[in-house]
Amino acid sequence: MAGIYIHIPFCKQACHYCNFYFSTSTAMKGDLVQAIVREVELSRGYLDGETIETIYFGGGTPSLLAGDEIKAILDAIYLHHPKINLQELTLEANPDDLNAEKINDLASLRSYGLDRLSIGVQSFHQADLEYMNRAHNADEAISAIKRAQDAGFNNLTIDLIYGTPTMPDEKWMENLEMAFALHVPHISSYALTVEPKTYLDKYIKQGRSKPVDDTQSVRQFDILMEQMQAHGFDQYEISNFALPGHDAIHNTNYWRGKKYLGLGPSAHSFNGQDRSWNVANNNNYIKSIDQSVIPAEVEHLSPVQQANEYIMTSLRTMWGMNMNGSQVVSCKPQVLTSLMEIDPTFYILENDVLRLTRTGKHYADRIAAELFIEE
Repeated sequence: MAGIYIHIPFCKQACHYCNFYFSTSTAMKGDLVQAIVREVELSRGYLDGETIETIYFGGGTPSLLAGDEIKAILDAIYLHHPKINLQELTLEANPDDLNAEKINDLASLRSYGLDRLSIGVQSFHQADLEYMNRAHNADEAISAIKRAQDAGFNNLTIDLIYGTPTMPDEKWMENLEMAFALHVPHISSYALTVEPKTYLDKYIKQGRSKPVDDTQSVRQFDILMEQMQAHGFDQYEISNFALPGHDAIHNTNYWRGKKYLGLGPSAHSFNGQDRSWNVANNNNYIKSIDQSVIPAEVEHLSPVQQANEYIMTSLRTMWGMNMNGSQVVSCKPQVLTSLMEIDPTFYILENDVLRLTRTGKHYADRIAAELFIEE
């Protein structure tokens, strides 16, 4: 089983914290859709005949595409990947796009398998949205969710960001309570991170934006975990919480090391042995595809690199790292030796499966780095 990811690199405006590749000009949108359709054909052998289980439209803002543009991409996928057993088809959307007309447009895609919307709420408070430079307002965040549910899109996920200087703990609690009240079955939640070369990084250095307080982020992550557990959500990955039966299949397959094909500018692919990524430039991407060349760089992963990727991704999940798994079994003694140097309150080792405790989840990346195997 494998997945297909489509990167739609357009946004109405630049969120101050975002470091993904996107353009605020949609002048090339039609040409880019046609290029993605062509890339589907050019890359049809990448997954070596694997059955396609999931399709995910991410970005950027895929909800800026018209229904017919989405259909064109899906038509190409169904044509060139005849082995499809679709379990999930997700499309990311911003609240300001989800008016009645757009919802109806998306509803017409149910015959193609669209069954899940990922709505970029980030916060239900206007001050937070303005700090992040989001295109929608607080009222639109709520109305978009309700409108999607009324149209039959009950398999929803929303994004929430914590740790903004505009969000004291009581406001963070209100965000969570609103999500619970709206009966959203899946929530992805991330600490605000100041990435290099973003507007937020620039504005903080210039004193135009308040800096991020790491202690606030740690505290609000604890609140997040406590509240999710109290409301019946499983923390099946560090930043992802779901009611039973609502785990994100596509993203879970990333963390479990399944193959996936990425389409569009800056999209990444993985076939089990190699990782590749497309050029992050709309114009160069389109020109290359027009010449029947996928503009991608390729990295062959050694067995040690594959083991380290498994360590990093598996420790982020509730299933943990299997010490007897094929990726790490030969390196098990080295991992166990490194584990002795880590605070024992950070993890549980049971039946040769290593899982992080709630405290350990604060240090997931650091713990994984400690356990990495050297070439």
